[in-house]
Amino acid sequence: MATMESLIGLVNRIQRACTVLGDHGGEGMSLWEALPSVAVVGGQSSGKSSVLESVVGRDFLPRGSGIVTRRPLVLQLHKTEEGQAEYGEFLHAPKKKFADFASVRKEIQDETDRMTGKTKHISNIPIHLSIYSPNVVDLTLIDLPGMTKVAVEGQPDSIVEDIDHMVRSYVEKPNCIILAISPANQDIATSDAIKLAREVDPSGERTFGVLTKLDLMDKGTNALDVLEGRSYKLQHPWVGIVNRSQADINKNVDMIAARQKEREYFESSPEYGHLAHKMGSEYLAKLLSQHLEAVIRQRIPSIIALINKTIDELDAELDRIGRPIAVDSGAQLYTILELCRAFDRVFKEHLDGGRGGGDKIYGVFDHQLPAALKKLPFDRHLSLQNVRKVVAEADGYQPHLVAPEQGYRRLIDGSLSFFKGPAEASVNAVHFVLKELVRKSIAETQELKRFPSLTAEIAAAATEALERFREESRRTVLRLVEMESSYLTVDFFRKQQLETEKQEKGHNPSGPNMDRYSEMHLRRIGSNVSGYISMICETLRNTIPKAVVYCQVREAKRSLLNHFYAQIGRREKAQLGTMLDEDPALMEKRQATAKRLELYKSARDEIDSVSWK
Repeated sequence: MATMESLIGLVNRIQRACTVLGDHGGEGMSLWEALPSVAVVGGQSSGKSSVLESVVGRDFLPRGSGIVTRRPLVLQLHKTEEGQAEYGEFLHAPKKKFADFASVRKEIQDETDRMTGKTKHISNIPIHLSIYSPNVVDLTLIDLPGMTKVAVEGQPDSIVEDIDHMVRSYVEKPNCIILAISPANQDIATSDAIKLAREVDPSGERTFGVLTKLDLMDKGTNALDVLEGRSYKLQHPWVGIVNRSQADINKNVDMIAARQKEREYFESSPEYGHLAHKMGSEYLAKLLSQHLEAVIRQRIPSIIALINKTIDELDAELDRIGRPIAVDSGAQLYTILELCRAFDRVFKEHLDGGRGGGDKIYGVFDHQLPAALKKLPFDRHLSLQNVRKVVAEADGYQPHLVAPEQGYRRLIDGSLSFFKGPAEASVNAVHFVLKELVRKSIAETQELKRFPSLTAEIAAAATEALERFREESRRTVLRLVEMESSYLTVDFFRKQQLETEKQEKGHNPSGPNMDRYSEMHLRRIGSNVSGYISMICETLRNTIPKAVVYCQVREAKRSLLNHFYAQIGRREKAQLGTMLDEDPALMEKRQATAKRLELYKSARDEIDSVSWK
């Protein structure tokens, strides 16, 4: 079975680790909040500081008027062997032992001023003080600022609310044991500590009531109704305390002697003699230590469950935002290439239909290109008037003998030139789709979010590559059009001539020179050219998409970042490091997450180090 010392020591070590790694408690759910603790609360001048000093057996807390405790003081008591020297250690000065408890008091004051300045403001960041002494029991107490009702000179107007908020942030937690300090010479109904405890712990299960200044009550009165639970009943017994008087404090009366004087007071008191064995600071310390040990033992399974669950969540979060990057150039280059491949995978998923977007390219070929081809002005170009004009200009001073071949070629070349517009428009439309898919892929590549510099370079490299692919695609589709112009399909016109001859068989047509500009002849020319252009249109409708996909889409899938890969392979270490510069906010988040993970793993190791046999 784990001992009381090991259990309370375990919580002490975890609390210290929490503070070192920035988990101060009192600010929402955290590991600190899951640890059982004893919070000491009371109004100003309730005798709170004297109770703590009586428990420790040393005079070590700052004293003065107004708010003296302006930061939570986590007081961890460690019982040592008889005869060993007493000393204190602060978490913020771990290698320094304070054997003089007057210097402990000064260090508390100096450390408070370091955080809050020489003002009367408060801070929620705790001071950790460990005291090693044979005159204490293993116990941890959290001394909180005394509650007040009005702000005094030098304090902010919000001080009352600030202190109330801080104290509540501790005592509202279900794992917090409340040590409510109330002076016996005041009506218990007006006690700030009891009023607060009643609000946050109405059943009294977590509250220990402490009644101070019993020796200062008016003659003829006593506090038995309170101590015996008739005035205000708690689940745990009330404990009466007799603090040192101001005269004793002024005379530096030894705390051990003060404890003896306290024992004698209760043993000789006619009112409290029958309760003497359950009164006094020594009894209070033992009672709290035993109860804290029992609560820790009860909470250990839930603490372990919380730690394991949180470690899994923090590991997953670090995987999501990315682990730290190694500093050597080989590892940096490997990381960059892996990030590029991650982007490339997402980009290909868009093209292949896994993420959507590639269908827009098909839309260019299935809707946009056919619509553009239908709108070409062939009717105007092959109108009777324009055919007459083109044929006449092509004949010049020598009319054509049989068929106006030059006129045909001019009409065909003019018609084919119209195809260049839709061809280039298809190239540009696919280019813009690919650019948008690059933008989406970068945004959807989670691994890139932490590296804005690399993200910008990948975007620039991809855009540059798409521009090269577009230019090559543009040249290719224009070549397709020019190829049609450079070599005409003769068989088409031969078939047209045979059809014409069949239609004219049995007629006596006029000679070629006589009717070369007749309306029927010109219409036949326009009709033949229109048929040929329709054939070419159908061909280009099929070949333009093939060329665009081959030059742009296929190359984007195969080699979008190839040029970029070649460039980064030649870069120096400093340049690679610059590419992996991260968003400061993300670096801060990773650092905070790593700190929390370190804290929880440290806590798990601490728990594993305790014997549970």
